[in-house]
Amino acid sequence: MHNATRAKTTKKVRAGGAKEVAKNDMDIVSALRDALADKVGKERFELWFGATTRFEIEDGTVTVVVADRFLQDWLRSKFSRTIQEAIEQTLGRRARLGYRIEEPGSHEAAEPAANGNRKPDRPGAPPAPEPPGTLPFGQARRRPLAELESFVTGDSNRLARAAADSVVCRPGEVSPLLIHGPTSVGKTHLLEGICGALRERHRRAAVVCLSAEQFTTDFVQAIRGGGLPSFRRKYRGVDALIVDDFHFFCGKRSTQIEFLYTLETLLRVRRQVVLAADRPLPEMGDLPPELLTRLTAGMVCRIEPPEYETRRQIVAQMAGRLGLRLPDEVERYVASNLTAHARELSGAVCRLHAAGQATGRPITLAVAEDALSEMIRSGSRPVRLADIEKAVCETFDLAPKALHSDRRAGSVSHPRMLAMWLARKYTRSALSEISTYFGRRSHTTVLSAQKRVDAWLANGKTVQLADHTWKISDAVEQVERQLKIG
Repeated sequence: MHNATRAKTTKKVRAGGAKEVAKNDMDIVSALRDALADKVGKERFELWFGATTRFEIEDGTVTVVVADRFLQDWLRSKFSRTIQEAIEQTLGRRARLGYRIEEPGSHEAAEPAANGNRKPDRPGAPPAPEPPGTLPFGQARRRPLAELESFVTGDSNRLARAAADSVVCRPGEVSPLLIHGPTSVGKTHLLEGICGALRERHRRAAVVCLSAEQFTTDFVQAIRGGGLPSFRRKYRGVDALIVDDFHFFCGKRSTQIEFLYTLETLLRVRRQVVLAADRPLPEMGDLPPELLTRLTAGMVCRIEPPEYETRRQIVAQMAGRLGLRLPDEVERYVASNLTAHARELSGAVCRLHAAGQATGRPITLAVAEDALSEMIRSGSRPVRLADIEKAVCETFDLAPKALHSDRRAGSVSHPRMLAMWLARKYTRSALSEISTYFGRRSHTTVLSAQKRVDAWLANGKTVQLADHTWKISDAVEQVERQLKIG
């Protein structure tokens, strides 16, 4: 009964009009991809038949359309029998199987939607809009690779960005390259940017970009399925191998050894290897000494959490992507109060965007403070009196303990009053505790300092702080920024 239904469908495809053919071709291709995914497993299917491969059905022939010769040869040699089995399961009969390398730009934008698989846009080009109803709600979409041009460069990541540019311009010279740093500082962005730029600049190059977990899973499946020679040809025959989350290899001895031999093979023929990890090499002591030695012989770059100016550029860029206009004071507020990582900044910008859509009004500083209050409060750490003292002394270049002295000169007394004012604002310390900490004998000194600074702010006063004259609002902002960073 099932085969008879398929036969009727096929007959209907041949007899029907153009729209009927397209609709049924789409159904057949979708069923074919599902059958193939069941046979090879979800991870292998995504790796080999994901965004870079699609199927066409015409005149009884199923054509596998790929992006380059490397992928075509690999699929032809390793998956032809499995694809044919999936075709028979889907159509109820055998069909001719062909392969074709698709020239860049030769495929119309509507075709990937009809075939259930969208080809990624050219790096650097704006993403094409999705046709309405292309994918049912809940069906997975592949996120486009991050672009190297959109990576915000600052003091915290300048060396790593320069190394990435060098890899793209002269692949194989800086190899291996290891980029490490804490979470959400841009490591994956850089790796994806390198991958996209290499594919764009060197179109015939075979570039593989994956996580260490994917490499490990593929290796384990190769061992269990007897496909180890194929696995090694796949990873040792590339022009560039890019592996994210390299620290995942820690504790996996067999995978470490396999990757070591893969790395040696690629370096021997001057191929490019790029890795990213969440810790420096000395903290990955579980790795074999031979592997550590080879990685150390390459280039190692650390990315630090973004500093204030970099955070502000990230906020501006993310707001621009959403079409959100943020005043300078709002950008400063977000960059000063959210200091952990870029994902935190992204969440803040998305929240401001939602607030703007909900109210229909421009985003002002008051709106931002209200929308982000919970987010900033939950992400902040308790401020201590010692933190305030350190921030004031570093901002105004005062000697440690200078605020504890009895000097009455404005160069010291004004910073001391500002420190007391900040202590009242950011801590729950009692007046007597604040007074004692800063070397005063009476808590009334703290109250007096608070009133003085409040008056300065209300009148926009300029005051002497250490060796320079400051507008009080600029001084407060500078110390608060230092306080949040440190």
